Amino acid sequence: MSEVKTPAEPAQQAEQQLNFDDVMARCQSDMQAVDQVIHQRLSSDVALVNQLSRYIVNSGGKRLRPLITLLSAKAFNYQGDMHYLLAGIIEFIHTATLLHDDVVDESDLRRGNETANALFGNAASVLVGDFLYSRAFEMMIDVDDMRVMQILATTTNVIAEGEVMQLMNVHDAETTEQTYLEVIHCKTAKLFEAATMLGAVLCNREEKEVQAMAAYGRHLGTAFQLIDDVMDYTSNSEQMGKNVGDDLAEGKPTLPLIYAIQQGTTEQAALIKSAIEKGGYDKIDEVQAIIEQTGALSYTEKMAQQQAEQAIAELSCLPDSENKTLLEAIARLSVHRTA
Repeated sequence: MSEVKTPAEPAQQAEQQLNFDDVMARCQSDMQAVDQVIHQRLSSDVALVNQLSRYIVNSGGKRLRPLITLLSAKAFNYQGDMHYLLAGIIEFIHTATLLHDDVVDESDLRRGNETANALFGNAASVLVGDFLYSRAFEMMIDVDDMRVMQILATTTNVIAEGEVMQLMNVHDAETTEQTYLEVIHCKTAKLFEAATMLGAVLCNREEKEVQAMAAYGRHLGTAFQLIDDVMDYTSNSEQMGKNVGDDLAEGKPTLPLIYAIQQGTTEQAALIKSAIEKGGYDKIDEVQAIIEQTGALSYTEKMAQQQAEQAIAELSCLPDSENKTLLEAIARLSVHRTA
């Protein structure tokens, strides 16, 4: 993530100057403990399961979801070690969704590396994704908390529904902003929500605090996805670790496209609709020009910023601490990144 570029009040200056590497450095020992859990629990008697799952888990990524699980628990002064297991569960669920996503989207590049399906084939990717889901549920049993089971079971269901909703919207140029926001809530924000909610549940906090942390994660996840939408048209393959214009090529009507259709001329709207309906990269240059001319990127960035600010506001339930500061910094950084 890049450093925050917006002006800051003096009291916030230190937090806003942190980049994601700084945040990770402050959490290094905790994240190493999570990595140990991940590697222990990845073990399987089936060689291909080991090979493929280790490939995807070790292929980079921010580990953002397990990180906010840890910070949420620690912000409530958690003293045990069960938060490491919960963080590992969150990462396994996330990794399983990536494996399935790349098969559905026919992607060949993620985080700058070949996707697992490109290397090992679709069948192996789907089946190992299933293994990671089932292993995550085995790990949940070790937590021995029915509320945790309920949250994570609901979360995996909602994510699956979000995937199906997105599939239904592919090549649908009439997708509305409201429908799209529902998709990203289910597909992306729901796991962020679970990640931070679990920290409060683990600490037996009052329900209003549990819901505040859930809201923090939900707003953060929404902001994160909206900036992903922007980067699909403004970044480059090396920065993003995936192909520029992939969303358009796959016929996905993301928010910049939806807004550009609403605000553009009749001819501009027709061109974007045709590009969504047909997919591919043929019109990527024209579409990029239109979304810039219509202010679609600024609109999406502004909405992401609002979501990040709402996330930070939810942290008022927490006492002041370095962990709260890091959660605030992550929300700010979510809208000021290039990868």
